[in-house]
Amino acid sequence: MANKDKDLMMSAPRKIKLSASSRAFYIICYVNNIPFSLIESAKLDGAGEWRIFFTIVFPLLKSGLATVGLFLALGYWNDWYNAMLYMSTEEKYPLQYMLYSIQQQTQALARIAAQAGIQVANLPSNSLKLAMAVVATGPIVIVYPFVQRYFIAGITIGSVKG
Repeated sequence: MANKDKDLMMSAPRKIKLSASSRAFYIICYVNNIPFSLIESAKLDGAGEWRIFFTIVFPLLKSGLATVGLFLALGYWNDWYNAMLYMSTEEKYPLQYMLYSIQQQTQALARIAAQAGIQVANLPSNSLKLAMAVVATGPIVIVYPFVQRYFIAGITIGSVKG
């Protein structure tokens, strides 16, 4: 069964290609906003191309790369649809798909009970949804403060005295 999961996952590269092109577009737009006067002044000071890239351009790109990395991580973290389509072993299901299946099972149980005419006390559908939201956003909330410093550093590093 493990080989079946791997083969099915390899047959769907379209989403990865589309997201890779959008990430490249974000980085290109970010690079185009770097002031040319910074590069020009480094050339006047005698810096070579590699030194300009690693000492001036790359530190300015950290916030853009952190943003794209955060988008990429959130995309993979929230991806439950591919697991639903391609995976057949429950041991390998990601957290998001497990939460989705729990929610669907709860709703199906409520529909079946209503059709059978069984008086069911209020199923905890809203509290279940809120608990799943806390579980799903917990790791993101923990990771975000470590990435946030790159956002703030990118805003302040790129300032040019005019």
